[in-house]
Amino acid sequence: MARTVEITDLLLREAQQSLLETSMALEDVVPVCEDLDNAGYWSVECWGGMAFNSCIRFLNEDPWERLRTYRKLLPKSRLQMLLRGQNLVDHRNFDDSIVRRFVEKAAQNGIDVFRIFDALNDVRNLKASVEAVKRAGKHAQGAICYGPSPVHTIPAFVDIAQQIKGMGCDSICVQDVDGLLKPQAAYDLVKGIKQKCGSDTLVSVHTHSTTGVTMVSLMKAIEAGCDMVDTAISSLALGRGHNPTESVVAMLEGTGYGSCLDIERLHRIKQRIASVRPRYGEFINQPIGVETEIFQHQIPAALILNMEYLLKSQGTPHLLDQVLAEIQNVRRDAGYPALAIPASEILGTQAMLNVLQGKYKVITSEFADLMLGYYGTTLGEKDPEVVDKAATHANKPAITCRPADLLDPSWERRRTEALALGCNGRDEDVLTYAMFPKTAAQFFQTRTAGPKDIGKELSKTKAGPEPAPVESASSNTRPGESRTYIISVNGEEHKVTVTSAQ
Repeated sequence: MARTVEITDLLLREAQQSLLETSMALEDVVPVCEDLDNAGYWSVECWGGMAFNSCIRFLNEDPWERLRTYRKLLPKSRLQMLLRGQNLVDHRNFDDSIVRRFVEKAAQNGIDVFRIFDALNDVRNLKASVEAVKRAGKHAQGAICYGPSPVHTIPAFVDIAQQIKGMGCDSICVQDVDGLLKPQAAYDLVKGIKQKCGSDTLVSVHTHSTTGVTMVSLMKAIEAGCDMVDTAISSLALGRGHNPTESVVAMLEGTGYGSCLDIERLHRIKQRIASVRPRYGEFINQPIGVETEIFQHQIPAALILNMEYLLKSQGTPHLLDQVLAEIQNVRRDAGYPALAIPASEILGTQAMLNVLQGKYKVITSEFADLMLGYYGTTLGEKDPEVVDKAATHANKPAITCRPADLLDPSWERRRTEALALGCNGRDEDVLTYAMFPKTAAQFFQTRTAGPKDIGKELSKTKAGPEPAPVESASSNTRPGESRTYIISVNGEEHKVTVTSAQ
């Protein structure tokens, strides 16, 4: 009898983020919800990550209301979200009072499975979220950010998995956001997790199709005992997205493994999404073919595009290869953090400044915080000289404690601020404000107008403001002066503060 491989569907969130840089209008996905709900998926990912910000920034739509709508339309399904550990749905740490309230409200509004990760694989940054999920009686899935390095070996990843299991997580996810998980590594890692954490430990594998090898990686992971894999319907798959659901189902035939998915329902979902995808043509910026060069530099493709733009704005596009090479040096100096958001953007920006301005002549506040432990610990040791430079630039010491332990409870303050800006008084609105204060304040004022017309409005707001060029600190910034720039990756803006050397 064939062993069943469970499948998590990504259509309602990450498939859209990866290929369209934003969230589709609710009107375009509502018609497929009945088939999604009855197709036989283990879970349906529909919330978290960039999707939260996209609702209020692009669509003039309450993200909590979208979640409640999915809960009504998918009554049989486990609804899943991506939670960035102590960062929740942003790229900065929140205090535990905000984390607990966010998880509580997400659970009450419909989330059943919380996939929780930390960009540095610092499991301390998962603690508050996991505890809150368990308190809510929901499924906590701890995720490992996969990315090979001299210190990120298979045994090291297995050790992280053991720590995650020890925190009380119900399952473990191997999360590969750039398609770097090669077939043999997938087999060895899943096999190692099963051996060390117990054969009954549920293991999920999430990967992207960017490099063209990961369909094989999924098969090898399944052969090693993987219980669940992530896929996207074929009309919103491949490229920098994910492997197609229908292809995975077909791949399993005759192998001793199988899925429980209803192929007729999959075909209807495919056709519906294929019919509406052209509406998002202006958002599609995908290369032709595969990007195996990522195996060498491990830099997310969207970040490379943004650096190309910034270098062109400086009149130095020819320096791109130097910047890509410098990222590896900066990553080594920083202790080899995993190249997940926000670490990848922090390292990329610092590498570009090193090439343009000289080695660590200018240090961003974010990179200083990374070096000093304010994002958490890294698996490798940091260069002590660079740590000293970061401490001088930031004028604060390095820390070894859990970063959130330094944060004061802020719930009451956030609530007072949100009420003054027009929130409706519900905890969900206060949390929206806490995540994205400026964008939420604007949304509170325009919410009554309802969702924007997707065809007309999204093309106007696709990427927001153009990313600001990195100016020469020597000619435009006084010693010790700070400037803030905006880096736009995958439709999300990341503020970068640059302080020139004293």
